[in-house]
Amino acid sequence: MSQPSAGQEIAASLVDEKQSLDVLDQLMKPEVQQSLTVLVDNLPKLAEMVTLMTKAYDFAQNIATDKVLINDFAQGIGEFVKPVQEKAKGIASAAIEAGERSQEAAGSTVGLFAMLKMLKDPEVQKTLRFAQAFLSVLSERKNENA
Repeated sequence: MSQPSAGQEIAASLVDEKQSLDVLDQLMKPEVQQSLTVLVDNLPKLAEMVTLMTKAYDFAQNIATDKVLINDFAQGIGEFVKPVQEKAKGIASAAIEAGERSQEAAGSTVGLFAMLKMLKDPEVQKTLRFAQAFLSVLSERKNENA
C-alpha cells in the first residue's frame, strides 16, 4: 500500500479537528451541560441498574443454555398437555362416530315418542341445561352492551 500524501494527512487532520470542534460546540450548549449534570448525578443509580441488568442477563443466559432445565420444563409441559390432548382426541373420535351413525340413520325419522324418550336421558338433560344457561348469559351480556 502507498503512504498517505501530505495533502491527505492535512485533510484527515482537518476532518478530525472539525469533528472535535463539533463535539466541543455541542458540549458548550446549556441543555447538553444540564443533561450531563443530571447524568453525572445519577451515575450511582445507573451503575446499580447496569449491574442488576447484567445479573438478570447472566441468569437468563444460564437458564437458556441449561439442557437439564429445558428437558425438565419440556417434560412438565408434556405431562400437562397429554391429558388435554387425549381428551380432545376422545371428543373428536366421538364426534366422528356420531356423524357416521347419523349418516347411517339418515333414512329414518325421529318421531315424537322417540324425542320424549330422549328428553329423559340424563346427558340430554345436562346438555339442555347448559344450552339454556349459555343462552341466558349471552342475552344478559347483550343487554349490558346495549
